[in-house]
Amino acid sequence: MPETRPRISFDAEGVCNACQWAEEKKKHIDWDARLQQGVELCDRFRNEQGFDCIVPVSGGKDSSYVSYTLRTKMGMHPLCVTIRPCLALEVGERNLVNFINSGFDHIQLTPDPRVSRTINKIGLVEAGRPLLGWMTAVQTAIFRLAVSMRIPLIMFGEEGETEYGGSSKLKHQHFYDAEDSVNIYLSGHDPNRYRDTFSEKELYWFTYPKSEQMHDAGLTVSHWSYFEPWDSYKHYLVAKEKCGLVELTERAQGTYNNFAQTDTSLYNLHTYLMYLKFGFGRCTQDVGIDIRRGAMSRKQGVTLVRKFDREDPEQFFPDYLNYFEMTREEFDTVIERHVNKDLFRKEGSKWVPLFEAH
Repeated sequence: MPETRPRISFDAEGVCNACQWAEEKKKHIDWDARLQQGVELCDRFRNEQGFDCIVPVSGGKDSSYVSYTLRTKMGMHPLCVTIRPCLALEVGERNLVNFINSGFDHIQLTPDPRVSRTINKIGLVEAGRPLLGWMTAVQTAIFRLAVSMRIPLIMFGEEGETEYGGSSKLKHQHFYDAEDSVNIYLSGHDPNRYRDTFSEKELYWFTYPKSEQMHDAGLTVSHWSYFEPWDSYKHYLVAKEKCGLVELTERAQGTYNNFAQTDTSLYNLHTYLMYLKFGFGRCTQDVGIDIRRGAMSRKQGVTLVRKFDREDPEQFFPDYLNYFEMTREEFDTVIERHVNKDLFRKEGSKWVPLFEAH
């Protein structure tokens, strides 16, 4: 991973904290002790008359695995909750149905699409973050639902900053709060800023409960990657066998695999902008995961990155223009605003890197 990744850090030998963690969790973490902490956490929240926890799910490999593991190995009764994504892909919708039919109670929540689209557009224009509205609701709406339904335990999947390179604040703790949610997972985009645009009622699912409400509910927000070593490929295999996960018929745009992040086409724009802003894209993320788990050599990874990282989601551009209510000229202007000109130059209509992965 390059130093341009937000919140990443490196040791004296130039090794990023994602690779440091990959070695640390193989050699120095007592996973039996951590799993026992998970058992104790689950025991605290077991509810004989209702749901034991909320698990945010997309129908993808990781959330399917977490839900399946909590149900079959931890004896929990999870309520699985999906925040409906905009510009959903057919394969993602099919995976969600297959997941539900594999034996889970499920709620699909659709926060006001007008509000979501407005926040997404603000995110796109101001920060190159076209999924900001949805990413906000994945945090805020889940917090809201847990408080309102009095299900105090929320179990997310991985702590992505630790796993992929970023803040190390949560590396050795399994819980976080609303402040961490804003500062880390929303990169400091406090949803209260939208109160000038929407009413309090319109923002219900896009803002956090009051602190006293969360305290009174005993809200505990956790992530499963603390309790066992996170392995997304293992999750894919389990989700495919046990929860009906199906893949894309071809590799995903911008990478070489066909089974990850298949719920919305806006993710393709999200990772393309990530590439233009920071110089690493969807393929770099994926090879990093595979190299760290020992499934790919660095040489193979570099070859793949050179081939796929620069792909733009041209096939989805008409959908983006319609969704954001923008002309192609307006859209291209916004994209150009976020391009790191030290890393890219424009040739015709394409942005070409001034660097090469090595």
